[in-house]
Amino acid sequence: MDHVFYPWSAQAAVHPVPITGASGSWFWDAEGRRYLDFSSQLVNVNIGHQHPDIVAAIVAQANTLTTISPTVGNEVRSELARMIVDRAPGALNRVLFTTGGAEAVEHAVRLARSYTGRTKMLAAYRSYHGGTGTAIGLTGEPRRWGAEPTNVDVVRFFGPYPYRSPWQTTSPEEEAAAALRHLRQVIELEGPRHIAGLILETVVGTNGVLVPPPGYLAGVRELCDEFGIVYIADEVMAGFGRVGEWFAVQHFDVAPDLITFAKGVNSGYVPLGGVLIAEPIAARYDHTVYPGGLTYAGHPLACAAGVASIKVFERDGILDHVRTVGADVLGKGLQELATRHPSVGEVRGLGFFWALELVRDPGARTPLVPFAAEGEAMEPMRRVTAAAKERGLWPFAVANRLQLAPPLPTSADEVRHGLAILDEVLAVADGYLE
Repeated sequence: MDHVFYPWSAQAAVHPVPITGASGSWFWDAEGRRYLDFSSQLVNVNIGHQHPDIVAAIVAQANTLTTISPTVGNEVRSELARMIVDRAPGALNRVLFTTGGAEAVEHAVRLARSYTGRTKMLAAYRSYHGGTGTAIGLTGEPRRWGAEPTNVDVVRFFGPYPYRSPWQTTSPEEEAAAALRHLRQVIELEGPRHIAGLILETVVGTNGVLVPPPGYLAGVRELCDEFGIVYIADEVMAGFGRVGEWFAVQHFDVAPDLITFAKGVNSGYVPLGGVLIAEPIAARYDHTVYPGGLTYAGHPLACAAGVASIKVFERDGILDHVRTVGADVLGKGLQELATRHPSVGEVRGLGFFWALELVRDPGARTPLVPFAAEGEAMEPMRRVTAAAKERGLWPFAVANRLQLAPPLPTSADEVRHGLAILDEVLAVADGYLE
């Protein structure tokens, strides 16, 4: 491990756990310590670890054709594109494959700009869209700071966040209305005829599992239609069953112009991502060359894993499982923990995608650690996270939040086991109450 350069890390401070194996919702280290994966790694192993059907599909494809150029036809690539389109909303009926989510965002922006002839992009402050050039430039959270200047023509806006409302609203409906008024004003001040696209995580992921309040996404769709702006739904994290739908926008009955996806499409067994494209945009390139491509786009091994994953989802009723267990066991269990632990300021989420926002003062809603905290200021969250891992639970810890995103087949009993560990872990957070 001495020769690996780790992402998003000060190298001298990295002490990675050496993982040697995994199965289902569990993985284990070199000493045999088992961890219940409540993060799906980076919220991508939706189907679970080492699923035999996915592994078998990769092996079978490797025995047939390991790789081929994206410029030629390929059966498994075409089949996966068809399966994705069949499950997509609206007129989204073409797929541009990439090898990951950041590249999907790069190409979605290129499509929006090329299609409209405009350059400016709108993106939210509380967002993460990837680590490549345009994607990190669109990102609103602090990880973009070290990459600036990005030279991306972007204007940022505030999305809804009822628990910490910029507009001091008192209900989700008020928050949606206020956020839409703010967005309209940003569009008007920036000049609609200069704005190519708006990119928005359907459910904000790394920055808080922020579920949009009723009416917000429909209002975004209406604003984009009014001003001729391409609406890009970033579903790299929220898509493929994470909230109990193939695409999270379907929970809100909204159809964007472009959807970026990756992660859950094949759970990262082989890198894969892509952009779902609505027909009016795709048709623009029927007789005009699209200016982009990738050597490994739609890799046969990755597509074989994606086809197998969708078949498992449907055979095993994964979406229904996520809706039922997500609401009745995971969601209710987290709400019940909040009643016993005053360090939990808010519980929010959907399906198998939840967050506990941890605070020092519930009344003032003071975060357990400050915004963009580093070094010693992060010590409370480090101790909370360490307490979870010591007990065999692996959460997705970000800022002052524990974010919970188990693999989608995780059983109700496994979820209850994780909740029991969280009960003990939150006692550590309670120790920091003011």
